[in-house]
Amino acid sequence: MMNNGSNIMKWLSWYGIGGITGYIYLINDDNSLRCAEKDPPSPPDWPFWFKAFSHCHDIPSCRRGYEVYRQVCATCHAARFVCFRHMVNTIYPENRVKQLAASFDYEDGPNDRGEMFTRPGNLLDPFPSPYPNEEAARFANQGASPPDLSQQAAAHHGGCDYIMSLLTGYRDPPAGVSLRSGLYYNTYFPGGAISMPPPLNDGAIEYEDGTPAVASQMAKDVSQFLTWAQDPQHDERKLIGLKMSTAALVWLFSISVWNRHVWTMIKTRRIDFTKTVY
Repeated sequence: MMNNGSNIMKWLSWYGIGGITGYIYLINDDNSLRCAEKDPPSPPDWPFWFKAFSHCHDIPSCRRGYEVYRQVCATCHAARFVCFRHMVNTIYPENRVKQLAASFDYEDGPNDRGEMFTRPGNLLDPFPSPYPNEEAARFANQGASPPDLSQQAAAHHGGCDYIMSLLTGYRDPPAGVSLRSGLYYNTYFPGGAISMPPPLNDGAIEYEDGTPAVASQMAKDVSQFLTWAQDPQHDERKLIGLKMSTAALVWLFSISVWNRHVWTMIKTRRIDFTKTVY
């Protein structure tokens, strides 16, 4: 009994010393109340329709997203890897895409005289750039070059979730954070300071289908469109994958039936060893 009592007192002493040491460390540690996380928070998992294995892009949303891109985003950003032909029979009918392409002028040439000329756009042309070169883009945006949007969904971790969160993540700077002129606080941008002002406001555009153009709706639609833009063959690939998966399952079932039919006599054969009877 005495040994058990001394062991208990020994363990209690060690626990007491450990608790006092931890308490002293916590009250003297200046970093205990500081946030050491420098990266922005991960964007939430927004319920986009195309994320499911068997679902395609929401085409009406992509169509509205192109309207947002054309009327808002395209004033500063380019999408030089997306051509008008990509939208044929996916976002719009062919005649409608031809009308959209013809509404832009492109410099082409040289002609027979060696001169450059301007012509209406066609299906083979990429989306027009608002600036002739990167230097002009930087000069017009206080030294910041607007990134190309054709691959933004693939360039960032989270893809469409990141774009959606970035467009809706503008907030007033928290206490103790000061930003220089021309910067805006965004929760999901690395460092928190972004040179792009909030691009979306309620009623900034009017949708052709009459959908209310609130900021969250426009952010969702343009995120959907930019995700489609970085992979226009997304829906076709998924359809081919579903067909291949179905064919593989049928083949697997057929080969299983054939295997059982061919080998059933051998696999289910029973051999009995008996004594020879004379």
